[in-house]
Amino acid sequence: MDIQTGFFYLFSAVLLFAAFRVVTARNPVHAVLYLMLAFSQASGLWFLLQAEFLAITLVLVYLGAVMVLFLFVVMMLDINMDLLREGFWKHFPLAATLGALIALEMAAVLMGGFRLTEAPKAVLAVGQVAAPVSNAKALGILLYTDYIMPIQIGAVILLVAMIAAIALTLRERKDSKAINPSLQVRVRSADRLSIIKVGVTQAGVAPQPPAEDAVTTEKKS
Repeated sequence: MDIQTGFFYLFSAVLLFAAFRVVTARNPVHAVLYLMLAFSQASGLWFLLQAEFLAITLVLVYLGAVMVLFLFVVMMLDINMDLLREGFWKHFPLAATLGALIALEMAAVLMGGFRLTEAPKAVLAVGQVAAPVSNAKALGILLYTDYIMPIQIGAVILLVAMIAAIALTLRERKDSKAINPSLQVRVRSADRLSIIKVGVTQAGVAPQPPAEDAVTTEKKS
């Protein structure tokens, strides 16, 4: 077994373990972290298949943006997992049946759909030599020459979406506990504490209870 095969089995084992823990983790934050681990191992598998662009995209897009967003959303929502697990065993038979069906379909595709005798070879003209260009470089040249307008339109759409997300996050709400840092900086000690001079007061004489003779006289009258 060569080193590439060893890395393949290592990435695959960690990927399967991380995917299993995503489903079985009791803490949603831990589930998101295991999902990030699964994406990183899938990126390693893409590198082994010489698909550098897909591997880099998986790391930058999913690990760098989407999964970080999921992590912060899960931490901010503070999901009550006890309520989510109330109907777990009720829907477990249907989920197990669908999972077994998907596993059988994937096994059928993997066992019978990828039997190639040899790797495909590029057809070159007589006397032509293939240039040593990587997949990422060839794809980058294609994207920024023939597909430059769709790339620019997609970038503008993402920029507008980012500005809209920031605007929705920073809008004023009644239940928001946000503070204004500029007001805190401009606060003076005189605005927070005021000293008031109060005149001298004397302790009064405590009232005395009425005498017993006076009370008896009042009752007789």
